[in-house]
Order: sequence, then C-alpha cells, then structure tokens
Amino acid sequence: MNLGKQFKEGLITNNPVLVQVLGMCSTMAITTSFFNGLGMGLAVTVILTLSNVIISAIRKIVPDKIRIAMFIVVIAGFVTCVDLLIQAYVPSLATSLGVFIPLIVVNCIILGRAESFSYKNGVAASFFDGIFQGIGYTVVLLIMCIIRELLGAGTFGGGILGPDLKGIQIIPSQFPAGMLTLPVGGFLVLGCLIAFMQWALAKSKNKEESK
Repeated sequence: MNLGKQFKEGLITNNPVLVQVLGMCSTMAITTSFFNGLGMGLAVTVILTLSNVIISAIRKIVPDKIRIAMFIVVIAGFVTCVDLLIQAYVPSLATSLGVFIPLIVVNCIILGRAESFSYKNGVAASFFDGIFQGIGYTVVLLIMCIIRELLGAGTFGGGILGPDLKGIQIIPSQFPAGMLTLPVGGFLVLGCLIAFMQWALAKSKNKEESK
C-alpha cells in the first residue's frame, strides 16, 4: 500500500472526473453553487469510503457471480443513511440537491471503485482509496462551482455566505455570463477542465520520457 501514490492517483493521474470521466451527471447538474458542490462531494466521499471498506471486508465470502448485486445493496444502504441524515440536519442541502443524493446509488465512481479496487484489495487500501478518490471528486466539484458561480452569477459561497445565503456579490450583477449557470455552462467548464488535465498529464509524461 503506497499512500502517496494513491493520493496522487485520486487527485491527479486517475482523477475520477477529469481522467476516468465518471459521475458526469451530478458533476454538471449540481455545480452551480459552492454549497451544492461541497455537500455532494462530502456525501460521495463518505459513501465511497464506507462502501469500499465493507465490500473489501466481505469480498472473500461473496460469490463472484453476485458481486454486482452485492455492490448495489451495500452502496444503497449507505446512500439511504446519508440521505436521511442530510434531510434531518441539512434540509436546505437536501432540497437543493434533490434527486441527486439518492442517485448516488448508481454513481459510476462508486460502482467503478468497488469493481476495480475494493473487490480486489484489502480493507486499509480500500479505505484510503475511497478517501482519496472522494477528495479528487470533491476538488473538481468545488473548482467547477467557483467558476460557474463567480462568472455566471457574480457571487461566491451561495448557500453558505452572504445576505440570505445567496453568496457574496463579487462581480456586479450586470456583468456575469449567466449562461454558465445553465446546463450548457456545465458542459463548457467541464470540457475545459478535462482538456487542461489531459494537457498537463501529457506534458508531464513527455518530460519524464525526455529525461
């Protein structure tokens, strides 16, 4: 188990959104405010980590033929717990994210890590994989939220800061490009981030090969 390598993979070289291109629906749909991105990122990180641990712990006693069904049952259990906790303690977040919290059950990031990592590795490695992949996912969400909220609405910290929790107005309301808060804005911002990540990885690879 190499924690440094796992952290680097989760954040950069194998980032679930920018490299593996997973979890696109929630990534583009909810990244219109910092509050949404932080809430979804933390929820996915918790569910991913706990699911990884349980799946890794019981992998040797579950027949291979029913492993996918087992993944769904484990993930659905944790999603239900997190969803109910959010509804009880952060109802505004539950209202804002809507159906995207229950849909974490079929989030490709969680199913993908269950199949490719936790079902094949020990509990400790799976625990850290869940945390690091979750951090990578959360960082991308927050970057997208900041870009779309700041340039699309001119505010920062919507749902957490500012008058009526609408965010702090940084750019006068007549200047922001409102298109960025629409679905097409999500596509544009995500496309630019993926392109930048691929460019950075290619540049790093070429530099290593030239040594």
